Amino acid sequence: MLMQTHEARLKALREELKRRDVDGFIIPISDEHMSEYVGDYAQRLHWLTGFGGSAGFAAVTRNHAAIFVDGRYTVQVRDQVDESLFQYRSIPGDSLGAWLIENTGNGAKIAYDPWLHTWRWVEALEEVVGPKGIAMVPATSNPIDAVWGDQPEPSNAAAIVHDNDLSGRPSAEKRAEIADWLTANDLDAVVIPALDSVAWLLNIRGADVSHTPVALSYVIAHKDGRAELFIAPDKITPEVTQHLGNAVSVRDRDQFETALGEFSGKRVSVDPDFGVVGIAQGLRAGGADFVFKQDPTILAKAIKNPAEQQGQRDAQERDGAAVSRFLCWLEKTAPVGEIDELTAAAKLEGFRREHGDLRDTSFDTISAATGHAALPHYKVDEETNIPIPPGSIYLVDSGGQYPAGTTDITRTVWINSADGSAQPTTDMKDRFTRVLKGHIQIDQLIFPQGTNGGQIDALARQYLWEAGVDYAHGTGHGVGSFLGVHEGPQRIAKPSGGQAGTSQELFAGMILSNEPGYYKAGEYGIRIENLVLTVEQDIEGAEGRFLGFETLTFVPLDRTLIEKGLLTVDEIAWVDRYHQRVSALIAPQLQGDDLAWLDRHTRPL
Repeated sequence: MLMQTHEARLKALREELKRRDVDGFIIPISDEHMSEYVGDYAQRLHWLTGFGGSAGFAAVTRNHAAIFVDGRYTVQVRDQVDESLFQYRSIPGDSLGAWLIENTGNGAKIAYDPWLHTWRWVEALEEVVGPKGIAMVPATSNPIDAVWGDQPEPSNAAAIVHDNDLSGRPSAEKRAEIADWLTANDLDAVVIPALDSVAWLLNIRGADVSHTPVALSYVIAHKDGRAELFIAPDKITPEVTQHLGNAVSVRDRDQFETALGEFSGKRVSVDPDFGVVGIAQGLRAGGADFVFKQDPTILAKAIKNPAEQQGQRDAQERDGAAVSRFLCWLEKTAPVGEIDELTAAAKLEGFRREHGDLRDTSFDTISAATGHAALPHYKVDEETNIPIPPGSIYLVDSGGQYPAGTTDITRTVWINSADGSAQPTTDMKDRFTRVLKGHIQIDQLIFPQGTNGGQIDALARQYLWEAGVDYAHGTGHGVGSFLGVHEGPQRIAKPSGGQAGTSQELFAGMILSNEPGYYKAGEYGIRIENLVLTVEQDIEGAEGRFLGFETLTFVPLDRTLIEKGLLTVDEIAWVDRYHQRVSALIAPQLQGDDLAWLDRHTRPL
């Protein structure tokens, strides 16, 4: 019998926990690979609670339940999750350990799925609850799966070859570098569970996870250059078999846990951020000496080679034309007042598909009107969808997955009234221009080799700080090459608060977003996002190596929201140069009304 209500599902889970003789269970948004986006089969938190955000977790005991989300989802969780079933808890202020101590007691056994949590996560939680007599117990199988009657099966989509002319390097060369790394670190093998790392290393892609072109699989790479790929056999086509060659053996994904027991007496590396407890347990049970080290593909993957850099430029040109056509359509259509957020998002995806080669969106489009734009990670659906009112700010954050590259762009635009008389407020123009000034600071920055993202983040915020305001998200994240739209290890963000990646040195070849913003709760939000490529700077007389950024994203900025008087002469020149470049790249792809729109929006300030 299928359970249609979240109350019935919670009751069924509690009955299953009682049957297993445990007192509680932790439910994350996660899969066996610690992916950002997970397949439908792994959407256990959504099934149990109704929460549709991309980050958060729940804790369920025999008599209590809570859902933990960060500040991005404070509004969303209240819209989607029944407070009579789940208490709302905000992280990092509220801790899971403290909640467990408060709602269980000495001798309590709290289960967790060892394939959905890292060793580091479990250790940290045990340090808090262990002294209070609460034991963390790895479940032999996930109790949600036992009661989820219509749980989807994992995707059976075939893997595909990512050609060398797009990857820029053959897989054999990458595997040889991994072998050298293993030898240098006195290791026999490395377990690679992260799906994008597997895809990058073997030059394959897939369609198993929304927004990220990866195939559900694992790799174990050996110091002799061999690799074992664990993947469902039906996913392997003759083309993939030929591409992988003799040095990559293909084994059923179901054999992965068994394979972990084949390293008795061997030294094996696992990434602490992606290696779940189940992997460590399997290695330990088999007698392996396992160590935690960063996945050796992560930094190599982040530093794009010339072919990947050019692919990104090509993808951005195509994407820029699609987004420009959308903004032209929006400017003509929205003032009538008959366009809503979902319609706009669908129209934008349609323009991207018309320009060809789009394989997927790179994330759920943030199509946000009025107060919704003040939610940086807003996700529109049938329940939250609202009309885009004339005389208001509209924010659209979107991206596409193309074989040549992954795009991510945010534009904030003014929606005029039908008679053309509506004007943004002085406050709106002030905030938009301060965001733009910060964006320009990052774009034009020149910095010495050795600089990290935490050291430059304040430059994007300084003009907002002058006005006594700020934004709560990072300024920039890494982006993959036809892979994850959020890719580490680099990041531009405040160095405090444990922000991952802010201490990572920036290297030439890294792609980052440049996306400062401002959000006025309940009223409007502003964000300007382009992608940039880290490049070497040729400076006469330079004492050392210096880097800067090459702009990759080319779509007009909304001139209506710019307060020209707040810009310096140099900043005005930057805007004009940027729009000249937009025109040069995008105009050849447009015609008619779209071309006329582009011409108007790229004229000098």
